[in-house]
Amino acid sequence: MIIADVQAFDGREFASRDIILKDGKISALLSRGTADILDEEDFGETLDGWGCYAIPGLIDIHSHGAVGHDFCDGSVESIEAICRYEASRGVTSWCGTTMTYPEEKLEGIMRAAAEYVAPANAAALVGINMEGPFISPNKVGAQNPAYVQACDAGMFRRLQEVSGGLIKLVDIAPEEPGALEFVDEVADEVRVSIAHTCADYDVAREAYRRGAKHLTHLFNAMPPLHHREPGVIGAAADAGATPEIIADGVHIHPSSVRSAFKLFGSDHMILISDSMEATGMPDGEYSLGGQAVTVRGNRATLHDGTIAGSATDLMGCLVTAVRDMGVPLEMAVRAATINPARAIGVDSNRGSLEAGKVADLVLLDMKTLEIRAVILRGERIA
Repeated sequence: MIIADVQAFDGREFASRDIILKDGKISALLSRGTADILDEEDFGETLDGWGCYAIPGLIDIHSHGAVGHDFCDGSVESIEAICRYEASRGVTSWCGTTMTYPEEKLEGIMRAAAEYVAPANAAALVGINMEGPFISPNKVGAQNPAYVQACDAGMFRRLQEVSGGLIKLVDIAPEEPGALEFVDEVADEVRVSIAHTCADYDVAREAYRRGAKHLTHLFNAMPPLHHREPGVIGAAADAGATPEIIADGVHIHPSSVRSAFKLFGSDHMILISDSMEATGMPDGEYSLGGQAVTVRGNRATLHDGTIAGSATDLMGCLVTAVRDMGVPLEMAVRAATINPARAIGVDSNRGSLEAGKVADLVLLDMKTLEIRAVILRGERIA
């Protein structure tokens, strides 16, 4: 396939390019008009990219589900349904995210993930984000407090083996007994993220010193940033950690989103959806982690009013960040592509438009940011 005369994102800015795709990979990015001299028989169809941005397929490293399915259903069928929806929305690489459950339940989820093979029109499952159960019982959010437990390296390794090595992120509350020792033991095996925590600055800074590198859904389920008590957020900024942020227009005020990009920088921020099964579905009653959730518009809440994940996919979050929050498009694209790819270690073949990488691309209308085409592993699916 040749994508001709498109504004392609090179990682920092957009430039007029012809993009050549072959055998499911990006073959070359050429100067605009160069593709006119190529033999179309070697490359198949030509897609006119005039009036469009070309960006890498999005990578969502924190998402629980969509279209009535949850990753924690523990079935290949649910993963496939979610990944088909994600691909249709320009999310070409996906990390299923667990909730707080006992080991037996998590084992079934890991087993299903290991068995999943992406069909032609579904996103690749590139990892698992193990959000629970090693969190604080005092900051559970929408997690089920009945299953919160202390960090257990043996349990993590057993689950990692069942998953076939798919666990890329494991979340902890560093103030809980044994958590810092857990970081010592597993930081060389998996990316450790601070999450659902009451930790102060000193404890969080120590966790980062010992090898934690990530921060789960910045501002949510953690102490606020205070000028005398900077807490987890200040520690993460000082440590150069990679913070996730949910720019769905519900979880975080636009000013705080803009401030986060300024504080952490465009090379560290990671846009996530934190989507749950109601994403892509009508208003109604749903479930997250075994708890009832009410969805009205793009707001999902437990019955006590606690925000329970998101009903917005990652493309929706990217557009909201740019259109409604004033985040520059270039920053938002990095935060949804190469930054998450680097965080989970898949940047050698995903996350940017470079020769040799998987041909996952999205064409966006330059005026509206609406999806005009999705190319998945070199084939147009939307």
